[in-house]
Amino acid sequence: MGCGRVGSTLARSLEDRNHTVSVIDSDPDAFRRLGPLFNGTKVTGMGFDQDVLTEAGIKRADAFAAVSSGDNSNIIAARVARETFGLTSVVARIYDPGRAEVYQRLGITTVATVKWTADQVLRRLLPVDAEPDFRDPTGTIRVDQVPAPDAWVGVRTVLFQAQTGSRIAWIDRLGEGILSTREMVIQEGDRLHLVMREETAAAVYAEMEKGPDKE
Repeated sequence: MGCGRVGSTLARSLEDRNHTVSVIDSDPDAFRRLGPLFNGTKVTGMGFDQDVLTEAGIKRADAFAAVSSGDNSNIIAARVARETFGLTSVVARIYDPGRAEVYQRLGITTVATVKWTADQVLRRLLPVDAEPDFRDPTGTIRVDQVPAPDAWVGVRTVLFQAQTGSRIAWIDRLGEGILSTREMVIQEGDRLHLVMREETAAAVYAEMEKGPDKE
């Protein structure tokens, strides 16, 4: 939702990665930002209207980004996408960083304008192992952002690292970055920044998906 500079950039970036994209905006002239090569669906309307979302294909969607110019519209649309249509991968653009923590508690990933780029949203929409945040120049080491898997909530970070073979560089928790310690426990809503070798990435994600070993 939203076809401004961020929304149009995000839509083209997703399409360049061979994803099917629908864009919603209340102003039909905004779609000109997508350019003549955009092949996705364009829907004129309010992005928090259930009929508009349905027309855009939200029942088939894997992810939803609310990136209009209004905080309230973005949050309402994000909540409808999550709570009415059951999407788990939902990102909302928030101009007021002070409100971000509230929405994080509702399970909605928010990105404040002060640290905003379309690339950051892209990484939150795509599967967690699709777009590393960083690769070293040799392509050996990568840093990934991963939402705390449900199965690992309540588990100490030291056990997570030992089983997955990754290292937690830091954790985003309630809008703040914190360094992990051996006794720290993974909490719901955490976003883990993991360091791993490129060659072991598939194994790291397999262990995460499997969940903690039973003692």
